[in-house]
Amino acid sequence: MNEQDAKTQVNEAEEGTGTADEAGGELNLDRLGELEKELEEVRQHVLYAQAETQNVRRRLEQEKINAASYAATGFARDMLSVKDNLERALSVIPGDLREDERMKGLVAGIEATGRELESVFQRHGISRVEAMGRKLDPHFHQAMIEVPDDAVDPGTIVQEMQAGYTIKDRLLRPALVGVARKP
Repeated sequence: MNEQDAKTQVNEAEEGTGTADEAGGELNLDRLGELEKELEEVRQHVLYAQAETQNVRRRLEQEKINAASYAATGFARDMLSVKDNLERALSVIPGDLREDERMKGLVAGIEATGRELESVFQRHGISRVEAMGRKLDPHFHQAMIEVPDDAVDPGTIVQEMQAGYTIKDRLLRPALVGVARKP
């Protein structure tokens, strides 16, 4: 029974003929109580439906925000290997080649490309995971080896094999690290 039907029945019960005996009056009061109870149940169902609709709307808005914020995650993950290769290329250039006049332009170009890539990462909320000297955090680091080391506490990262990255507050790639252990 919907709310309108309940109101109609309540009005009909209230308008009665006025000549009803005591039993008829009790019957009308009982019916009125039932209708009020049904009306309250219908109101509760409407409130629950409205609350559920609001929850769905909020959830969809949050999903939309997340989709916009993290849409580039796959692309960013792929670009990490480009950054890694660029850093490897720069790290293997010997000092004498860096000073060679014929190679200075090439080295400067590779370094400029690396800086630009880092700038693009920063604009899109991509940042490097801090690793060296920190305690191993399984949410951001992946231990690859244990290294005997008396100088630091066990569980401290002493070697970084591959940098880890986050996009905003989500992990793109864990840092691959070596962790200190007691010898």
